[in-house]
Amino acid sequence: MTTMKKMFLAALMLLNASAAMADSDTAMADDGVLKPFILGSKGTGAVAEKVEAAKAALVAKGFTVVGTYSPYPNATILIVTSDDLKTNAAASEHGGFGAVQRVSVTKVKDEVQVSYTNPVYMANVYRMKDDLKSVTAKLESALGKAEEFGAKGMTAKKARKYHYMIGMEYFNEPSVLAEYGSHEEAINAVEAGLAAGKAGVTKVYRVDIPGKKETVFGVAMAGATEENKYMDDKFIMSEIDFRDIKSTAHLPYEVLVSDNKVYALYARFRIAISFPDLSMMGQNSFMNIMKAPEAIRTALQKTVSK
Repeated sequence: MTTMKKMFLAALMLLNASAAMADSDTAMADDGVLKPFILGSKGTGAVAEKVEAAKAALVAKGFTVVGTYSPYPNATILIVTSDDLKTNAAASEHGGFGAVQRVSVTKVKDEVQVSYTNPVYMANVYRMKDDLKSVTAKLESALGKAEEFGAKGMTAKKARKYHYMIGMEYFNEPSVLAEYGSHEEAINAVEAGLAAGKAGVTKVYRVDIPGKKETVFGVAMAGATEENKYMDDKFIMSEIDFRDIKSTAHLPYEVLVSDNKVYALYARFRIAISFPDLSMMGQNSFMNIMKAPEAIRTALQKTVSK
């Protein structure tokens, strides 16, 4: 039995206790609970038209669209940043992970859903200095707010120390993918690896954090074979994004260059923050993508290494 399997099985023994603690933590007033995503609107229409309308509304509120990603049919993700987001990233350790927000336009049967990451939730799970309430207000003004979704929810306090289960990674335990002689050398290596499409990983966006040697890249991941499907964005989402309101804005994954090191959040944290209530076992569970964390780490490491 592999070490990973042993860890997962050990974690299963603690699942009931962990779930009980989570329920206790979220059984408080709604205004104390944060959820990963916000549904702006849903209704009839075409994805392309909704994407263009969202772009215009976001730009009007001071956001810059730095990337667009369509991981599968009828789904488009806009990645946006702003002066507020970059300033907060610069003031926070490894703040580059929170330098963008993601807006998704997804067609589900006959309706199109426009959703986005919840800035306050993300600011807390990424342990950022500011809670980004002002950014949330601008996104709500641009895109609307019908409801928050994606989990039962958790308090800001719990979000700042979040991990899926005992023995699994926290925000401050990212994978170190590579180390170089300088920040510039690290950036060049990442750019070259993404341009080459090593291991099926390609560039979606790049944001440089002002005043510090830190850059965040968004990456698309496509596994072309049965062997490497566990790092594939489409495969992973087909297994875990099964509810009526889609969490498409989970994508894309990030790679962070901070000083001379290249990091990525380990998937047992990065996926879990978008799907914290996903069960460990059964249909549409983490067990179905058990190989994904190492597959993602390996693909990213191959991409950014010489």
